[in-house]
Amino acid sequence: MAVRSTMASTGITVRTLVWLFGCVGFSGFVYVFVMDRYSSCFDLQNRWLMVEDVSFFINLGVIATWVFYKESSWVVASILTVLLTVFASVATCIYVITQFLKLSPEEFSRDPLYFVLVTHNKRDDMGHKRGLSVITVKVIFSALGCLLLGSFMYLLIVDGSPFHAKVFSSCMIGTLLDFYATVAVLSLWIVYKESSWISAFFWILLLVCFGGIATCAYIVRELLYLSPQQPVSLIIFNNTHRDLFSSEPLLVDHANV
Repeated sequence: MAVRSTMASTGITVRTLVWLFGCVGFSGFVYVFVMDRYSSCFDLQNRWLMVEDVSFFINLGVIATWVFYKESSWVVASILTVLLTVFASVATCIYVITQFLKLSPEEFSRDPLYFVLVTHNKRDDMGHKRGLSVITVKVIFSALGCLLLGSFMYLLIVDGSPFHAKVFSSCMIGTLLDFYATVAVLSLWIVYKESSWISAFFWILLLVCFGGIATCAYIVRELLYLSPQQPVSLIIFNNTHRDLFSSEPLLVDHANV
């Protein structure tokens, strides 16, 4: 009973935090609209903004990949991905909260984070959808991380530090608010995954400082724990759940607590 109470409290806390993150992201949209109606977002001279956008879309790409894993329909997943692209952290937070609302009282009291993350449809014999191979995804994220790191280093050499007034246009400020709202959501996932608070803090700090570069590094690091034969979707879960073949054993395990 104590375990169920703790799990339910954790679910309520996470859901509340996601609501707050969504409000932060929405404030970014409002700020840019009020300041210049998004005109500063089309400034091609602000190359730091473009790098920030790439970093942002890498994070959104990770979330969109999870959405495709969750949804049973490619059409629905595609529509949601478009919404993620347009509304970014706001759409992300609304989607996550919607997944919490879909949980049954039993799931919410047993392990809400697991049931929010896991798909309920089209599972293979391991309880996870098959998709791209571990090696393919590892190459993709390694390439994206190297590309972003190269762009970051190039701008440091050519344009100098990003910490000056010219860089921080209205669009950059709004993008940063939106970006860090998304980082906050990913940070909750990292806290769920990591067994050590020190490790979780380390990765969250990297996400805050280096954005998409750290995201790619974390994904590649998690993929290193999987064999080429395992589904990539296993990286979504922490070590406790990674070896489970389906969500049903989880119900049995908790029932025995």
